[in-house]
Amino acid sequence: MMDQQAFEALFGSFNHTKIGVVGDIMLDTYWWGSVDRISPEAPVPIVSLQRKETRVGGAANVALNLCALGAPTTLFAVIGNDAEGKELNTLLKQSGINTNYIHESETRVTTNKVRIMGRNQQMMRLDHEHTNDISEAETEKLLANFYAYVDTEKPSLIILEDYNKGVLNEKVIKAVIEYCNSKAIPTSVDPKQKNFLAFKGCTIFKPNLKEVKEGLKMEIPTVNVEQLTNVDTALRNHLQHQISFITLSEHGVYYGGAEGQKLIPTHIRNIADVSGAGDTVIAVASLTYASTKNMDLAAELANIAGGLVCELVGTAPISKHSLMEEVKQLLVK
Repeated sequence: MMDQQAFEALFGSFNHTKIGVVGDIMLDTYWWGSVDRISPEAPVPIVSLQRKETRVGGAANVALNLCALGAPTTLFAVIGNDAEGKELNTLLKQSGINTNYIHESETRVTTNKVRIMGRNQQMMRLDHEHTNDISEAETEKLLANFYAYVDTEKPSLIILEDYNKGVLNEKVIKAVIEYCNSKAIPTSVDPKQKNFLAFKGCTIFKPNLKEVKEGLKMEIPTVNVEQLTNVDTALRNHLQHQISFITLSEHGVYYGGAEGQKLIPTHIRNIADVSGAGDTVIAVASLTYASTKNMDLAAELANIAGGLVCELVGTAPISKHSLMEEVKQLLVK
């Protein structure tokens, strides 16, 4: 690992590492309250609402994590022409994220996940969303914007963040990866089940363990390097990508590629909420890789960052200062 000065230089380099994020963005709404009794109408708790909070979610939370680390970040997404979309856009702009390429659709709603929280726990979730693929016209508009951005801004890396809400259809996936490869721009992918094996030729493929089992339809009886190397080989046969980066929940993370394989165990944490941890992991790994081309370092930092955000309730971005302090304790020579 590096010394403290080298880590400080790395964190400083994030401020001029441009990243584009393509994918499904959403609003996360939290209704917080207290629970004192059960409803006489049905055997359910009554939540006495006290405050409402809105946060960005999905690919927008990935962008928020990148911005929190200082990276100039641009989003490519589709939202509805509705109050939720306007609120989401406002939150993104307030965070310093470039929203110029977010398309307002007249036929779709902005994804909104409403979580009702009582006693610091989630009591219920209400989802308002469209999950069909975006239209051909919306696809062409998104891709035209993307090509223009790449040619003008020359980003260091592109993240494809799939939440199965329709932005990353097969045409978008194929076109974005092929265009980036033609420009020697790395791509990292956070997949979901629907398009799991569609991301052919990407640089970094980052599923979690559950997604790997479902996507490849294979059993992984034991989480160890041997089993995960078999998974890496199976993924590579389908995707011909460069690096497999698999998140393993309490077991840590694994990466495999031409430079070797490694299972990095998790650091012990007081887990409060795993919401958004995957977003933080893909953001930190992608940004570190874009700055260094060192997957071992990217995996180490992402593993620490994922644990840190699990100590917070709800989706929340990583703190650059907290991550730096944690890195000093755990990784500095």
